[in-house]
Amino acid sequence: MLELDRESGVKNATDVLTVEDFDAVEFWVGNAYQAAYYYQHALGFKPVAFSTLKTGNRKFASYVMQQGSAKIILSAPYSPSSEIAAHQMTHGDGVKTIGLTVRDAGKAWSNAVDRGAKSVLEPVTLQDEFGEVQVSSISTYGDVIHKFIERKGYDGIYMPGYHQYTSPLDLPENGVTRIDHIVGNVNWNQMDPTIQFYHNVFGFDNFIEFSEKDIATQYSTLRSKVVRSYNQKVKMPINEPAKGLKMSQIEEYVNYYHGAGVQHVALSTDNILETVHQMRSQGVEFINVPKAYYSDLTERVGHIEEDINALSEHGILVDRDDKGYLLQLFTKPIQDRPTFFFEVIQRKGSEGFGKGNFKALFEAIEREQEERGNL
Repeated sequence: MLELDRESGVKNATDVLTVEDFDAVEFWVGNAYQAAYYYQHALGFKPVAFSTLKTGNRKFASYVMQQGSAKIILSAPYSPSSEIAAHQMTHGDGVKTIGLTVRDAGKAWSNAVDRGAKSVLEPVTLQDEFGEVQVSSISTYGDVIHKFIERKGYDGIYMPGYHQYTSPLDLPENGVTRIDHIVGNVNWNQMDPTIQFYHNVFGFDNFIEFSEKDIATQYSTLRSKVVRSYNQKVKMPINEPAKGLKMSQIEEYVNYYHGAGVQHVALSTDNILETVHQMRSQGVEFINVPKAYYSDLTERVGHIEEDINALSEHGILVDRDDKGYLLQLFTKPIQDRPTFFFEVIQRKGSEGFGKGNFKALFEAIEREQEERGNL
């Protein structure tokens, strides 16, 4: 059962489902081969494994992209009647599966179902010459699922069914080390039920909450709450729209994604200036931050180690909390629909999510919305 902090009244995260960290995030896309090219050449992910017709997979093509410990899977259908094709037709390219590394995939599944989760896949053991992996999965918001992955000392490149991929090009990585957090967008009045799901099923606690007063511009606003695992490695903010003068970014997402889904994945780096520089030079487009943002940066956030002129050149945002500061920047949507994007983040002690940057960030996003005719 969930435990209650007697002083704060906030539920403490408990180790209910043996979740240890993020595993691979799987996107269902229209063309996995071409998507893999973009992820390698623009974002710096290396293709390390694949499952296609060449490996005996007659249902879909799939490529595992990795940078540091961050893994992205890109999967595309062979048949127009497949579940992947239906998902891609409705949502466009988007996240289907948030993989979670667990100590016991059977226990994770049974405890989740006992606590009210809907099963997608009962525990199954996959085997090959490198060992075995046990997987199971449950539904969460929208069409997104959580896959529980227990590797049992597996020594292969990813998991059974995938073969090692040898790329024709050996391109440098861009400094991404791991997945920091994953953000979900839900429709009107669905944030609290979704947060409650993570409390009840996962034992996650409510880490931070942002009201419409915290996240507001002249035109639009939203609400957000963050849940996290007992070891604080898995953090998932959940956003919902709030009433404003014009369409919020969350409404735009839901309208074009046709439902709830993953809005962005935050990628950690130890040198955001270098990571953003490399990504920009390889064609990644980031949101535009006005130069005026940097005029009082030191006054707002105090002393930082980075050169402010360099931060201004790349449009990198800075925020501080009582634990330290962070640096962050957001790409523009990486597909035709104004839905999914990436965040690049470097933490220097801060455990927050850039609350002090919300106004500048959302004004930048609104400028993009206005260009699309959606503000």
